[in-house]
Amino acid sequence: MIHRLTEMNLPRFPLLKEQEMTELLHKAQAGDHDAREQLINCNLKLIFNLIQRFTHRGYELEDLFQIGTIGLIKAIDKFDFSYGVKFSTYAVPMIIGEIRRFLRDDHPIKVPRSYKELVYKIHRSREKLSLELNREPTVNEIAQDLNVGSEEIVTALDAVQSPTSINDTLYQDDSDPIYILDQIPVEKDLVPAWFEEVALKDVLNKLPEREKQVLVMRFYEDKTQSEIAKRLNLSQVQISRIERAALLHLKQMMTDD
Repeated sequence: MIHRLTEMNLPRFPLLKEQEMTELLHKAQAGDHDAREQLINCNLKLIFNLIQRFTHRGYELEDLFQIGTIGLIKAIDKFDFSYGVKFSTYAVPMIIGEIRRFLRDDHPIKVPRSYKELVYKIHRSREKLSLELNREPTVNEIAQDLNVGSEEIVTALDAVQSPTSINDTLYQDDSDPIYILDQIPVEKDLVPAWFEEVALKDVLNKLPEREKQVLVMRFYEDKTQSEIAKRLNLSQVQISRIERAALLHLKQMMTDD
């Protein structure tokens, strides 16, 4: 896990004094791109500190950092000096709001708003009852507190759960990780014939260079996605996406042929 800003290979910039911040904000909002860039660079640490709140959500910190940067840019563009507050006071909720919006909207399955609202109430009720009872409340106790059926509680909680990916790690020790995909039995007759019969070397040359790189390292050099990610300076999630896209392109080309 990334613990310091330098581990993201980002340059370090000095913190701005309040007067410097104000001057740069005026210039940026007047169309000065250099001033805008300086404001962004000098607030990278603020973004990094905020995204630590969203660890263990199933997202790479680099991806959340990019979303947080969007929130910072919006704060720079929309900051109103008449508010009478420091820029950081205004920027923090903007950055957090942008990240939360991304986490909410990026859910692979669209969940009804009523379920989302109920889940929010469930979490609030659970926190309240935990303090009152000095233990974790049961579903029935939460249902009684919210005056809803226990079945509705369970349904709402199930609805907002993220589905498991077949690329999720099932087990890992000092060797290569075992993915859920590895444990799914595949009958020999179900293996696509195009993959066994293709002259892979010729077809690989038709792929974009990055996709070709990933497939060569993955299937010729027998490297894990994590190892490839380190070599190409990308995240494991990005490598997984590239690999899936490359295999899809490969299949499409063979189907066309």
